[in-house]
Amino acid sequence: MSMPEVMARRVGYRLKLAQNALRIAMDEALREAGITAPQYAVLSAVDLDPGISNAMLARAAFVTPQTMQGIIVNLERAGMLQRASDPDHGRVKRASLTARGRSALATAHRSVAVVENLMLSGLSGEEAEILGSLLERAAQNLRAARSKTGHAR
Repeated sequence: MSMPEVMARRVGYRLKLAQNALRIAMDEALREAGITAPQYAVLSAVDLDPGISNAMLARAAFVTPQTMQGIIVNLERAGMLQRASDPDHGRVKRASLTARGRSALATAHRSVAVVENLMLSGLSGEEAEILGSLLERAAQNLRAARSKTGHAR
């Protein structure tokens, strides 16, 4: 069953189509690295900010804190991530990448670059930049509207 044209032409629907296609392509590409898209987001965030909090990791991966805990445990079991107690706050665990995690992340970065290049094929560099800017602005508009109504996250 296809979507009625009036809905299929809506920007939100088109955005969801693109997001779904991107997620499927990323999941397929990331299999080579042995990780999922949320795990890729976590490894990337930890690489950029070693010791990042679980709450920040959850936001970076667009998952709940409960789901994040499972992702971290799975990455630890796979030997890609390690956690150590914070010297100043013993209950706080700080994550860092292992050698295996760095290797998986390097493979994943290459795979994701291929997917992004495929997604943007047919667009000029300027068009790709404009698309990125427009998507960022749309997200900012929605966040601003939420904060004005008291529904800020």
